[in-house]
Parts: sequence; C-alpha cells; structure tokens
Amino acid sequence: MFNIIRPFVFLFFVFVKILRGISPKHPNLNGVLHHTIYWGLRIFGTPEANLLIIRHFHIGTELLAFIKANSGVSEIETVPLRPSRLEDLKDNVFLQHDLNVYNFIIQLNLALQAENRDLAPVAPLDFSMITDGPFPIVPTKRGLLNFCDIQTAVEIYTPLYALFLPRSDFIRASNSLQLDEIIAIYIAKIIGSDFHLSFVKNGHPMIPLSTLQAGHRLMMHGLDCEGLHGWLRAMKRQQAATHERIG
Repeated sequence: MFNIIRPFVFLFFVFVKILRGISPKHPNLNGVLHHTIYWGLRIFGTPEANLLIIRHFHIGTELLAFIKANSGVSEIETVPLRPSRLEDLKDNVFLQHDLNVYNFIIQLNLALQAENRDLAPVAPLDFSMITDGPFPIVPTKRGLLNFCDIQTAVEIYTPLYALFLPRSDFIRASNSLQLDEIIAIYIAKIIGSDFHLSFVKNGHPMIPLSTLQAGHRLMMHGLDCEGLHGWLRAMKRQQAATHERIG
C-alpha cells in the first residue's frame, strides 16, 4: 500500500501546508485528530501495525523513566503513557508524547544546571522500569479492511496532524523527532558507553528538517526507540545474569 498511496499523500500534504500558510492557527481540532487516528487504525490498520504504535508509547515512557531514575534528578514531571488498547489513543496520547520529550529535556537540564553537574556513569544501573517481555496490550482483530501496514498508516496520518493542529504545534511535534540522538546521548552518559549511538539516526535538532519529511522521520523515530529499548533490555539481562553468577 505504501508505494501506491505515497504520491497522493504527498499532494495532500502540500495542500495542507498551503492551507496552513494562509491560516496558521485554525482549525485547532486536537480531539478530532486523535479520534480520527483511532478510527482509522481500528478500521484499516493491521494488528501488527496497531501493536507497534501502541507499544511505542510504552517504550518512550520507559526510556525517559530510565534516564530519570539513573540521573539523580527527581524534579521531573511527565505524563506516563501506557495505553493498553486502541481506545486509549483518543486521550491526547500522540500530542502528550511529544510534550513529554520536550518537558523532560527542559526539566532535566535545568535541574543539572542548578546542581552544577552533568550526567555520569552509574553503578549499579537501575533497570527496574525496563520491561523485558510483552507489554500488556490487547491485540486488535484482523478484518477484511485491516490491510494498512504501519508505514502506510504513519504517512497518512502525518498530514492529518498538520491539518488538525495549529502550524506551530505541528512544527513542534515534527522537530521533536530530531531529539532521538539527544535521548541516546543521555543514555550513553549514564551507562558509560556510546555503542548504541551507531543505530540512532534522528539527530541535529538545531537544524530543523522540512516537515514534508516528518512521516519518514517518524518511522525512524520508532525504530530508534525500539533499538534503544532493546539495548537496555539486553543490558538488563546481562546484569541479572552477572548477579546470578555472583550470588
């Protein structure tokens, strides 16, 4: 489906950008956006696509929780996102996910600056928040219309994001996709290794990319987060195996 719909999605995206150039603040229909995404995924998304999308919010929550727990900074407030079913996505989950990343980075750095220190390697590392196994997600059904893979779904709802949100909100959300490298650097400082930076591709947040590339970068964002979480799972297992041998 992706190669078939991509030219049409691109044309629609260009139309939306022209519309937003004329009216940057209106419409502002965040609730409609989230309900539209929910119904679209429920009717057309494959069970695998829906699982990966719901799973992403669990992974994002755990990555931020890992940094917080091992940073020595407690004054960070974000909204944990752990949807268990598609219906949960209607509760402003996509927009809150973006805000969590921005708020986390701002609050973490303000706290570190106030204490006049930087992140540093920690021993032993706290992996208690990292789930090593399936997340508690209710699988969706596969019907006759559930044929839309995850990349097709992402490419379709990216211009919808731009259509239903004010231009400033969409640009903020789009630029947040370039913060993966920042999160990975924080993790590198904490674990004392930069090995995982080799598979994180979204970076350079000070040089914003075109929002027309947001769909592709959103897919990369999902892959980056999966890679980071997978590496922390591997380290958690290694730590547990070491403790078992010593014990």
